[in-house]
Amino acid sequence: MMELQIYKPLWGHVGTFADAVDQAVAAGFDGIEGPVPEDSEEQESMRAHLEKQRLGLIAEVTTGGGYVPDPKATPERHLADLRRGIERSLPLSPRFINTQTGLDAWPMAIQIKFHEKVVGLTTEYGVPISVETHRSRSTFSPWVTRDLLEAVPELMITCDFSHWCCVAERLVMDDDPALLALVANRCHHIHARVGYDQGPQVPDPRAPEYAVAVDRHRAWWQILWNERRERGCEVTTFTPEFGTDGYLHLEPYTQKPVADLWEVNRWMAARLTEWFDRDYSK
Repeated sequence: MMELQIYKPLWGHVGTFADAVDQAVAAGFDGIEGPVPEDSEEQESMRAHLEKQRLGLIAEVTTGGGYVPDPKATPERHLADLRRGIERSLPLSPRFINTQTGLDAWPMAIQIKFHEKVVGLTTEYGVPISVETHRSRSTFSPWVTRDLLEAVPELMITCDFSHWCCVAERLVMDDDPALLALVANRCHHIHARVGYDQGPQVPDPRAPEYAVAVDRHRAWWQILWNERRERGCEVTTFTPEFGTDGYLHLEPYTQKPVADLWEVNRWMAARLTEWFDRDYSK
């Protein structure tokens, strides 16, 4: 029987890492997803907190200068950043590396060579590397990602369909069942954020006006679940990843958030558990 594991994102978390761990434990999460700090003392503190509470870690690594990459950063710069991030993360024994990497503007020939080298790092370091589907990155659209997956058969991805809904300005994964099947076959991890036609994050997924978007994302995730079960995967991992930094809608002038991020992510985790138990607990 396949097991569902849910990870708390550090993105948008307010407070210390110890606070994040306490929140994850109280909410019944299985681990934390986020970057490993460069400072050795902070690394050790992170490791100790995770070990004490028996939480897993999905280590996040961004390349090319940050969450939005420098368009002048070369593929070699991105690979060097990825190497450093992996080496920084390995002492904490992450379940795998989730990376935002590459650049949307590169020609396909460069994209393919770059991602072949990313796959090579998985073998070199002995840790799975999952490339996140993300705007500004090589995987910014479903069709470019399709071409990459066909050209690099061992490439695995973190599916965050919210970005593609924003890029395509529609609930795009309903367009092509064959494309969704290919993506499902290469899915290693899932970011459970709900996007819509005008953005990568609905203001509040609990609101009835976004019920259709939530329902369609659920349907796509279920296809990913089904594929992972067919492949004999013992675990499927999700990170409810509603976040800040322009994703969370704010009221004009007051800048008051329209929703509480942690409440929304806990709600999303509860829905994922409910749906998963209903469909896969038998």
